[in-house]
Amino acid sequence: MIILETRSLKYTYPDGTAAVQDLNIEIKKGKKVAFVGQNGSGKSTLFLLLNGTLKPAEGEVLFHGVPFKYDSKSLREIRKSIGIVFQNSDDQIFAPTVYQDVAFGPANLGYSKERVDACVHQALEQVGLYRLKDKPPHHLSGGQKKRVAIAGIMAMEPEVIILDEPLSNLDPVGADEIIDLLNEFNQLGSTIIISTHDVDLAYRWSDYVYIMSNSKLIGQGTPAEVFKEQELLKKAGLRQPTTLEIYHEIERRGLARGKNSPKTVPELVSTLKPLDLMWVDVPPGVREGDNLNLGVMYGVYATQSPYEAINATVLHIHSGGRAIVELKRKGIKAGGVLLYDTDKYSLDEVRQIIKEGEIVFVGAMGKKSKTLAEQDGIRLDVTSGVIDKSILMALCGKRCLILTAGGMIDHALKRTREYVDKSGIEFTVGVVNREGGCKWLEEMDTNPETFKV
Repeated sequence: MIILETRSLKYTYPDGTAAVQDLNIEIKKGKKVAFVGQNGSGKSTLFLLLNGTLKPAEGEVLFHGVPFKYDSKSLREIRKSIGIVFQNSDDQIFAPTVYQDVAFGPANLGYSKERVDACVHQALEQVGLYRLKDKPPHHLSGGQKKRVAIAGIMAMEPEVIILDEPLSNLDPVGADEIIDLLNEFNQLGSTIIISTHDVDLAYRWSDYVYIMSNSKLIGQGTPAEVFKEQELLKKAGLRQPTTLEIYHEIERRGLARGKNSPKTVPELVSTLKPLDLMWVDVPPGVREGDNLNLGVMYGVYATQSPYEAINATVLHIHSGGRAIVELKRKGIKAGGVLLYDTDKYSLDEVRQIIKEGEIVFVGAMGKKSKTLAEQDGIRLDVTSGVIDKSILMALCGKRCLILTAGGMIDHALKRTREYVDKSGIEFTVGVVNREGGCKWLEEMDTNPETFKV
């Protein structure tokens, strides 16, 4: 279903600068869309056209198939449904307190005081800033200001959220928190549109990509389709995403399998061909044709491997007790990515799960979950790139616990399921405090299939 589109859109600034030229786009409901291009390519102007802040010189913008009208009543409805977060948060934040700033939008929509309070409370809880509701916004950090601006838009309950360079001027942790928020809003049904010149972000995050250059649309498609086109990227002044560049290099060297373009580090790892042959030291008496269990012979190697047992057939014995063996891997070791819903948080339960579940790697996604862990002294091994890093640890036979809440629970399950489906490697996954309490601790060891995706 097309939620937002443009037809032959043109806009020229009063000084004669052509900012958008003959633009035709279609954005589907519920998708994550990235507009990618260098500074000055027209992305910011396009976004102002998409929520009615600017009126096109030619062409039209349509929402749910209905062309924009530019009278005050129509624009009010448009901006209620299509919210925009500017690149510089200081351009958007002006009220004396965080609460008042977030309340400005819903109050202007004519909501009752009770509804305004409910919308503001929910929005600030989602971005993890409710405890700062009475603080002046100009005393906040850059990342906190960005979250206030996002909360101000979310309080109006829009269908579409547009963000101009959402990660600009943020440190890596702050940037990861914003991406977590956008993923959660998307899981709750919002269509998310961003502009960026960061090709790595656009490649790993978006469902669909538009490439802009010199005020024109020069390419579009899925991230895999767009970022493999070297000439298109060169024309736009962009480079290939790092993950894709590494994949193509190992593919050229004959070290990759499959034809899928990996977006994440775990997907990249799954493209690597497993070793077929390797040199090992063998004890006296071993002959060509014998079967060896390297998991028994080489405990350190087996422990660091994603495999529970590595069986091998001796093909050739060299002088000095060295042999070439052919590897035959059987029995993938059962690691796990386990999720804990912090909307139902209990410190004692978390500690029990970590202890009895032999959890060795703990991560937290979302400001609320990170704050709970910090307040209660729960050691966090990772707070950014949590899903990918947990999958990598699970592949090494480790049990991981992710603390998160809301839509991020389903997002993490979906991401893990997609990895399992594409890679063909199964490992334990489940929400440990959804139904049945900690019953999983016993069942996972006796019946791992219960918790496999």
